[in-house]
Amino acid sequence: MTERTDDVHARATLRYPYAKPPAPGSTIEVAPGVRWLRMPLPYRLDHINVWLLDEADGCAVVDTGTRTDEATTVWRAVCAQSSEGRNPNRVTRVFVTHMHSDHVGMAGWLTRIFDCRLWMTRAEYFNCRVATSDTGREAPADALEFYRRAGWSDAAIDVYRARFGRFGQLIHPLPDSFRRVQDGEVVRIGAHHWRVIVGMGHSPEHACLYCPALKLFISGDQVLPRISSNVSVYPIEPDANPMAHWYDSLDKLQREVPDDVLVLPSHNECFYGLHARIERLREGQNKSFERLRVTLSEPRRAVDVFSTLFARPIGEDDLGQMSLATGESLACLNYLMSRGEVQRELRGDGFFWYSRCCSP
Repeated sequence: MTERTDDVHARATLRYPYAKPPAPGSTIEVAPGVRWLRMPLPYRLDHINVWLLDEADGCAVVDTGTRTDEATTVWRAVCAQSSEGRNPNRVTRVFVTHMHSDHVGMAGWLTRIFDCRLWMTRAEYFNCRVATSDTGREAPADALEFYRRAGWSDAAIDVYRARFGRFGQLIHPLPDSFRRVQDGEVVRIGAHHWRVIVGMGHSPEHACLYCPALKLFISGDQVLPRISSNVSVYPIEPDANPMAHWYDSLDKLQREVPDDVLVLPSHNECFYGLHARIERLREGQNKSFERLRVTLSEPRRAVDVFSTLFARPIGEDDLGQMSLATGESLACLNYLMSRGEVQRELRGDGFFWYSRCCSP
């Protein structure tokens, strides 16, 4: 995740009904049959929220955490709990909102341990399979060229080359089959019906779940209360325009999900104020574009616009954050190019230089 410069403001309109998140290994019931579990993450963002939806013979799980020994320990402890002679935490099926490792990392392990099915959108499942297939490969020339043209130094490229292919190490192998979920589909989970609402931008086909009866919205990473979800361009599709999909998805969520829901996000805390948060995300991105247009009055590379877009310095000492910042900068630049506001030139130095188009 990246924090844009406008996201440090605009939280006053949200309401958080829980004073603190659940303790490690324990849950909080946020609605009848819906429990909140937190899993540890080995990143700067050190947690992910996981949702347990009670069913007759156990519970469905929404998202899973990254593949780590610590996450395995927590899952073993949670799944061993029993009450009145039954195990309410026996996993009946695993729903994954999207392919990022903190969401899908333990899914393969859980589906094998409990002999249950993985429920996921098609694009997320197959993109995850493609990404994990890079494990053990050398970094492809296209990827090296992608980051070099964005302005990365030779030293940063060398670190990227050495670290390439580690994504699969964070994910247990996925099952060889899955149950596809689709936008608009209504799924019965336990006593309630949940409607699948697909968003885009942060990932290819991100599945959110909305339960009208409980007034709950599992937002995944599509809407977070305190940080902005990363919207990035990746080497596999360098001319993609995910920011346009992100804007469209914000409009869609505001149109299809009422404002009175309790939002259950993947990070930070449960909150009320969905529409206000969507407005703030849209306004924050619009302000980022206003600053970027000014910055591009002179030619800039992707790495040169970091300070325009992000709240804290981005340096090569943290290649993970630099990768996210590069991807999101390119998403912004590609969006403005698609609107005819920015032009790009590949110069003799091997870098792409971006500048604002002159008005006719």
